[in-house]
Amino acid sequence: MGEPVPNSFRTTGSTLLQPVSGHVGFPLDQVNFLACQLFALAAAFWFRLWLRPGRVGPLVRHAAATVLGAAFLVFCFGWYSAHILAVVVTNYLIVVLADVNHVHRISMVVTMGYLTACQVSRVFIFSYGILSTDFSGPLMIVSQKITSLAFQLHDGLCKTAEDLTPEQKLLAIRARPSLLEYLSYNLSFLSVLVGPCTHYKDYADFMEGRHVSGRLKRSGGDGHGAAPEPSPLGAVARKLLVCCGCMLFFLTVTRRLPIQRNADPDFVDSASFLTRLAYAFFSIQAARPKFYFAWTLADAINNAAGYGFLGLDSAGRPSWDLVSNLNIVGIEVSTCVPRSRLSERLGAFLFQTATSFKTFIDNWNVRTGIWLKTVCYDRAPRHRLALTFVLSALWHGVYPGYYFTFLTAIPITMAARAVRRSVRPHVLSSAGVKLAYDVLTWAATQLAICYTVMPFLLLAVEPTLVYYRSMYFHVHIVSLLAALALPLQRCAREPCGATKSQPAHANNNHH
Repeated sequence: MGEPVPNSFRTTGSTLLQPVSGHVGFPLDQVNFLACQLFALAAAFWFRLWLRPGRVGPLVRHAAATVLGAAFLVFCFGWYSAHILAVVVTNYLIVVLADVNHVHRISMVVTMGYLTACQVSRVFIFSYGILSTDFSGPLMIVSQKITSLAFQLHDGLCKTAEDLTPEQKLLAIRARPSLLEYLSYNLSFLSVLVGPCTHYKDYADFMEGRHVSGRLKRSGGDGHGAAPEPSPLGAVARKLLVCCGCMLFFLTVTRRLPIQRNADPDFVDSASFLTRLAYAFFSIQAARPKFYFAWTLADAINNAAGYGFLGLDSAGRPSWDLVSNLNIVGIEVSTCVPRSRLSERLGAFLFQTATSFKTFIDNWNVRTGIWLKTVCYDRAPRHRLALTFVLSALWHGVYPGYYFTFLTAIPITMAARAVRRSVRPHVLSSAGVKLAYDVLTWAATQLAICYTVMPFLLLAVEPTLVYYRSMYFHVHIVSLLAALALPLQRCAREPCGATKSQPAHANNNHH
């Protein structure tokens, strides 16, 4: 938000709000995005109150969600929205016409191939002058939805119950969706601009009026309508308050700590190693709130429409975090303090010892992690961790920095597992030694996160190598030595560092 963008690249969409953009000093593409999201928030309340299942049928709800979503795409991206519409329609033809035994593979190849072609053209057109809200963002979200639906359709139509995991059985799709249902799932105004990607069966239950009652049954509540449905208003208000805080932080702090300074030759030459290390840490922390803002606002929009009910927590309170894309408490508290009795009382899912790098991943971009788990990690016959990181990098785009990040994360994750399994059991007998171990591994986690994420934000090869050289490649070296020197037990067949099964703050364990 707020980065200077060349005039010719400001937007391919509507220029109606150009005066607002000039007045507030934000690029027009960002103003259009924010305007659409605020309109979506208002429309979500209207959708829940006036188009509720008892008042209109599913077809009306699907049609309204599709028309609004398509209008947002055209308003924000103009003719570039044709890319998104084209890949959705093409994949619906695949779902209808292709052999169901191969529909998941065909959809994956076509969708990821088209996404990659668009990402390549994006790099060529913008020459690293990346827009905050260009058409590739919605295309990435649609790609997740298309491929997850294809895999779950294949599960429902081609596999027996014995061939599926409990989660796959729960999410399997037993019949091909209609064209309107398919368009609504992929283009819904609730998630078309910034996500999140949700499972088709969850979305279908929401559109047909079974969402809250079904979730209440799963969590042991009354799903038969004897009591009024929980209201999302409290959750929406809390999330909007978080958005306001993130926007204020961005305006007052983030702009003062530009990421690019980490690769500025003058800064690298003049600052000491410890100064460079400290600036890297604080600039990475300051870069997060713009993601918090976008994802939390999207979460609030879904909740305002009545979507995202997870169930009742252990205290019987309603939770509206089913479609949450991050756990800010789990990220910020766990990356700022080592585990302690106080942190346990706070209930945060905190980093502890060498697994904290995994926990950061588990709390960040949660729905993308679930997608990776659904279509790759749980299905790959071998090399699951490496394949999942590669798919994640390919999905994010073709900027070299993305690949530096995800390939660097592989030895770090392996080292974290090795340290936890080899070292941690020997420090649990003494409270003092364990405290020292926790503090040491917490500090190591901060270095690993900053070092790993930096190329993702720098994007290009040259600034990434400048940064790595300024850090003396120390995390690469230490991680490889730890992974090679310490024994590594084979992981059980569950995600150990690349993916997650559910946000850590959720009250169920299967998702």
